Amino acid sequence: MSLKILLADDHPLILKGTKEFLNEIGFENVITSEDGLEAYKLVLKEKPEVLILDYNMPKLDGLELAKLCNKEGIKVKIILLTLQKNELILKEVGKTIDAYLLKEDALDKLKECIDSVNDNKIYISSNIQKSSLNHLNSDDFMNLLTSSEIKILKQLARNKTSQDIAEDLFISKRTVEKHRSNIIQKLDLAKNGKSLQQFVIINKTRLEL
Repeated sequence: MSLKILLADDHPLILKGTKEFLNEIGFENVITSEDGLEAYKLVLKEKPEVLILDYNMPKLDGLELAKLCNKEGIKVKIILLTLQKNELILKEVGKTIDAYLLKEDALDKLKECIDSVNDNKIYISSNIQKSSLNHLNSDDFMNLLTSSEIKILKQLARNKTSQDIAEDLFISKRTVEKHRSNIIQKLDLAKNGKSLQQFVIINKTRLEL
């Protein structure tokens, strides 16, 4: 495939193995880096379409690099590929990064993840959704919301904007924003320091049913 990928990991063996795996599944144009600062310089020079970043790296970690690219307005899809289940990373999905993939899932899910972000969709490991980080995922949250509010959540899970939702459901954008506000209040998201976007990401699989 012609997609240009920059892969950054400070463990040489993991870096080598991941690059070889990417080549095996059809991604042949892969640039590598062993630290975040070098990776940023390569982003500027090589202009890759997708970044696959380890979280813990010297000079700039994966999130710092993602935030720097975002700050500088660099148009690139960013996947954080790490061993860690970290809520700080989870909060950045859909904001500064496009995907959060655990290394334990990489063999089965890396191609799917790359295809998803390349198709302008967010991606998160199912093992993260099922982990202890998923404290927002109440079994009865569907029962707390009206049918209209659930429709809004399902649209948000499809990466729709408030304007998109308004047009799809034949309602005003103001009505969509009101529903969003009601959802946040009913689920106590603001009280717990959580965003609606994070809730949707965590519960994406259930909302797409």
